[in-house]
Amino acid sequence: MTAATPKSEGFFDLTAKEKRLAELESRQTDPGFWSRGDEARLVVQELKALKAWITPEADITRRIGDVRAMVELLETEPDEELAAELAREIEQVEQTLESFELQAMLQGPDDAGNAILTIHPGAGGTESQDWAEMLLRMYVRWAERRGFEVTILDRLDGEEAGIKSASIEIKGQYAYGFLKAEKGVHRLVRISPFDSQARRHTSFASVFVYPDIDDTIEVDLRDEDIKMDVYRASGAGGQHVNKTSSAVRLTHIPTGLVVACQQERSQGKNKATAMKMLRAAIYQKKLEEQEAEKAKLEATKTDNSWGNQIRSYVFQPYTMVNDHRTELKVSDVHRVMDGGLDEFIEAFLKRFGGKAA
Repeated sequence: MTAATPKSEGFFDLTAKEKRLAELESRQTDPGFWSRGDEARLVVQELKALKAWITPEADITRRIGDVRAMVELLETEPDEELAAELAREIEQVEQTLESFELQAMLQGPDDAGNAILTIHPGAGGTESQDWAEMLLRMYVRWAERRGFEVTILDRLDGEEAGIKSASIEIKGQYAYGFLKAEKGVHRLVRISPFDSQARRHTSFASVFVYPDIDDTIEVDLRDEDIKMDVYRASGAGGQHVNKTSSAVRLTHIPTGLVVACQQERSQGKNKATAMKMLRAAIYQKKLEEQEAEKAKLEATKTDNSWGNQIRSYVFQPYTMVNDHRTELKVSDVHRVMDGGLDEFIEAFLKRFGGKAA
């Protein structure tokens, strides 16, 4: 009995995380906390992430302690009912540990957040478009099973059946970390319902997954990050504009962005206008950085064709789902198509440690 007990002495060290959690919760009680924009938002995000670790860690540690106590009791007072309860608890704790180990593999900067998933059929017209719609349903069902929120962002239906493209947003903890395992080309083999001669067809569709980057960008300009120069305006505006140092040039030191304004006679008004210009410039720069990151992700897409598939779904002459990266094979293709993807995702995370294959 003792040999079956999960290894746990000092398995988790909560001290550092709990200390950080207490520090952030203390900052959150400060009267001016919620007026600090980006700083407050980042603190809230870190608090949420810490709790996602501390709560299950504490629960596992407690349950392992209970298992040890039950083992010690059985060693002194054998009892069949208690032994059966212990066996059930050990099995449940092992399952919880396995789930937590998967979470531990998701340490990428975007893994804990939401995901945007896109699907595009390969060549093959209606057959491939129908396959793309089948995949769309599969991912929606997977997300619903996990209690995630699904929003259809874009959907373009095919002329006869299926879809030409679709994009969905999936909101839930670690949605992107799990779904990044699905990036790639998915292959279908079946007797086509669109073939009057009932021949077997092979179709392809590509799936791509983005981290859901927040489009609401708050520009927090700190005085210490801005260098202001004043000078005499050189353009039209009358004698006063040319004889006083009313023009303003602002340099944002972290980004190197420079803006200038000299249209007003008042230095104060020119500074206010320049600040608006600087905020807009920083906002645009952040948008461009987001787009550049998305472009880098797009560059990792593969061709929707034979030889590039990550997974094959076979309906005839036998049923089988085969993941070519992990070699995991599942015979119940209908269960997989109804959202039963967890074992493929888990196999991917265990094989590649949460990194893209």
